[in-house]
Amino acid sequence: MNVTYFGIELKRVMRDFVTMFFVAILPAFMYVIFGAAQDYGSTDIGNGNVAAYIMIGMAAYGAVTATVGVGGAAAVEQMQGWGRQLGLTPMSDAQRVVTKAAVGFVIAIIPVALIYIIGAATGAEATAEVWIVSGLIVLLGAAMFSFFGLLAGLMFRSEGAVSAASGSLVILAFLGNLFFPLSGVLLDIARFTPLYGLVALARYPLTDGYLASTTPTTEPPHDEMWVLLVNIGAWAAVFVAATILISRRGRARQ
Repeated sequence: MNVTYFGIELKRVMRDFVTMFFVAILPAFMYVIFGAAQDYGSTDIGNGNVAAYIMIGMAAYGAVTATVGVGGAAAVEQMQGWGRQLGLTPMSDAQRVVTKAAVGFVIAIIPVALIYIIGAATGAEATAEVWIVSGLIVLLGAAMFSFFGLLAGLMFRSEGAVSAASGSLVILAFLGNLFFPLSGVLLDIARFTPLYGLVALARYPLTDGYLASTTPTTEPPHDEMWVLLVNIGAWAAVFVAATILISRRGRARQ
């Protein structure tokens, strides 16, 4: 039953061209434009080059977009009655949640694999450890954003809300230092945003915590690992706690 449901859900998401465009094709295109096609992509940084630095950020953006979309869709389906239909089957609530999480994880693998393959073919350079560890951090860290999608679906109860949550990732990605190296006040603000900790941690094996910068400085900005872990832990706690609270209130009104 679980395998059958997993297969149905996976095929449903992968057949949705619009979803797959924003999850995989758009981040890959952005990597080509901002990373592979730029002269600065071959510039050395840490244990690789700038193209690899940008590649990791775009892979994180694609993976998070996937988990937010799947998580939000699960919440909307539950409120629209699909959960009651599944309740007539032998599957438990826990099994449905685990199956949805597994679908989100598999979908998140697609943009990461695609962007890493394109990166390897277009000049992204890094040690083998960087390729493996950064990819794993991106995939595991993106899982917490499924709660962000769930929260949006539970709060606004419409498919439009899920689309808005996915769209808001563009703003969070900019503030998270994904698209363009930030500096000054913007960088200080970025360190408190949800995507910053995940992306900076994924880039840590490449740069040892140092950030790419477009402004000439004697010492580039640097993040301690504990700061990034606190950022990830704090936002994960916020997303999970808010999702549980909104879910309980929804059931109380019913």
